Amino acid sequence: MDVSTFYALFSATCFTLVGLWWNVVQGHAEWLRVPPVRRVVGGIYLSFLLPAVMGLFAQVGGVKTPGIWRVSFVVIAVVGCASTLRLLALTARDRAFAHLALPQLAAALIYALVAVVGTVPSLAGRISLRPIQAEAILLSLLVLLGHGLVWRFMAGEGRPDPA
Repeated sequence: MDVSTFYALFSATCFTLVGLWWNVVQGHAEWLRVPPVRRVVGGIYLSFLLPAVMGLFAQVGGVKTPGIWRVSFVVIAVVGCASTLRLLALTARDRAFAHLALPQLAAALIYALVAVVGTVPSLAGRISLRPIQAEAILLSLLVLLGHGLVWRFMAGEGRPDPA
């Protein structure tokens, strides 16, 4: 598949997931009233939104203008990593969300890798990929982790009690 086509489909899919998540949240207004739950809900939102925005910048920059996507990926990945680590620290205090720690930690690591590849694109060549391809794999893993977070939040142990 052409990388440009991938990012077009990827970004559209992620924005669809953002909309679907907000539809779920809308049906559970009580989640937004409890600060720890609201933070987790927001973290899940970011797990779809940030990759979607990176996908848009990949479309704008593409292979011909890599500086655009590289800078945006680094900036957005730093925001994602910092947000995820902050959420991880906050939810670590609340044992009700301990079951989310592993996917959150994995997401922070992947955000860090996205920033590293954006900063040092030659690293992707070590595994026989173009940098934008390596980033596509990492972003796909982020979205997969986002799905895992949704599942663990909605059906996992320690999920929010219905009001």
